Amino acid sequence: MSKKISEERQAAYYLGLGLMILGGLLFVSTFFSFATHFGDFSVGPAFGKSLALRAFGGMALIFIGGIIRGIGARGVAGSGVVLDPEKARDDLEPYARMTGGMLKDALDEADIGIGRKEPERVVMVKCQACGTLNQEAAKFCQECGQKM
Repeated sequence: MSKKISEERQAAYYLGLGLMILGGLLFVSTFFSFATHFGDFSVGPAFGKSLALRAFGGMALIFIGGIIRGIGARGVAGSGVVLDPEKARDDLEPYARMTGGMLKDALDEADIGIGRKEPERVVMVKCQACGTLNQEAAKFCQECGQKM
């Protein structure tokens, strides 16, 4: 299993990210163009077509960029384009390792240990009158009140 992401996947990720940014800028630019020409009826229908083309083209670039970015991030098999579980496991391995590291950091920060520490032993004492389990230091049964 590879612990590093290949240069081709990194290039696809950044290409997709760039397409998404370009698409977002194209989409937002339609609002600025509309705002600057608001009330100006001399621009004609060509201006409306230009706005529509930029808006839909921007949305298409965002969509296509998101797909390319996802494939670059997770790999071809990891993103589900190719149905190969073994290859998908290899493609997703860096992210699984990263997630486990982030989880360990969060547990360490919360002072919660897993797997390595012995569980704290709790001793319970059974009441002879009613059979209820009570804390070891209890002087009276918490259920029936009899002296322990």
